[in-house]
Amino acid sequence: MTDQRERALAPTRPLGEHRVWPRSFADRLTEPLPTVRELVRVVRECVVRPSAVALKDVPLLPVEPGEVPSPGPGAVSVTWAGHASWVVRIGGLTVLTDPVWSRRIPGTPARITPVGVPWSALPPVDAVVISHNHYDHLDAPTLKRLPRGTAVFVPAGLAGWFRRRGFTRVTELDWWEAAELGGVRFDFVPAAHWSRRTLTDGCRSLWGGWVLSDPARPRLYFAGDSGYGPAFREIGRAHPGIELALLPIGAYAPRSLLRPVHIDPEEAVRAFLDLGAAAMAPMHWATFLLSSEPPLEPLRRLHAAWTAADLPRTALWDLPVGGSRTLEARPVRPAR
Repeated sequence: MTDQRERALAPTRPLGEHRVWPRSFADRLTEPLPTVRELVRVVRECVVRPSAVALKDVPLLPVEPGEVPSPGPGAVSVTWAGHASWVVRIGGLTVLTDPVWSRRIPGTPARITPVGVPWSALPPVDAVVISHNHYDHLDAPTLKRLPRGTAVFVPAGLAGWFRRRGFTRVTELDWWEAAELGGVRFDFVPAAHWSRRTLTDGCRSLWGGWVLSDPARPRLYFAGDSGYGPAFREIGRAHPGIELALLPIGAYAPRSLLRPVHIDPEEAVRAFLDLGAAAMAPMHWATFLLSSEPPLEPLRRLHAAWTAADLPRTALWDLPVGGSRTLEARPVRPAR
């Protein structure tokens, strides 16, 4: 098997390449897909919503919209727009991750906090990365707002969805493949998850996370969605020196259903340690009610797990919705 470090250093694929993929990626699953009957039962029994008592905490969720920073040369800034949507400014590019600016997505109540960055306040968007095709990560109304010439990086098997909607610069990648735009490298890495938008297209496209890097700038990892497993350690070995990991902490209850595909706060801390990252910013909570845990529980449990692991508080970037932080450029060592 190819060593993970060799995978990370593999030559980049051409931008916009048209490729042929297998009809299904079900062989990449780490757990069997939930059946339609199981999904219908969960929705019918309302086990994927917090209790009415827990919903009284919604006004306490952290929301502090601010301006998107303009990082200096060699620096990287991240702004949390909510859920898995980030505005990343790296190497002169503005990159959106799994952009969802809609108030509603199919099958869930309206978002419980406002979008952290108004669409009108965004800098010109150079690129978008998509982790997988679930509605809370691939939002057609939001993507419709983008110029069709925006560079889009997607999992294998998903380019057709974008091309049918007029996007002209779509690059789809398999796990451990990469492409480059404007000097910034986009590496697609594994996750323990699945894909589906209809009852008949399960696993027709791949799922995963993204590592964004530039030799002169900090390296950033965006996890998308994932259950806990060996992929985090493999990613850390393949991409040493991750300075910021954007990791999900919500949508984990009931564990009997969601453990294979969503990490909980304690597993997020384990994933952070597996990655060997310098800092972590939590996401995938405080936005949509996708599961049954109370709205504030993910952050409370994350704080407890972080303290139990004796990790430095300064390495946990628990941003409010709309909050930003900047990674400064690496110092340049003088030549000997």
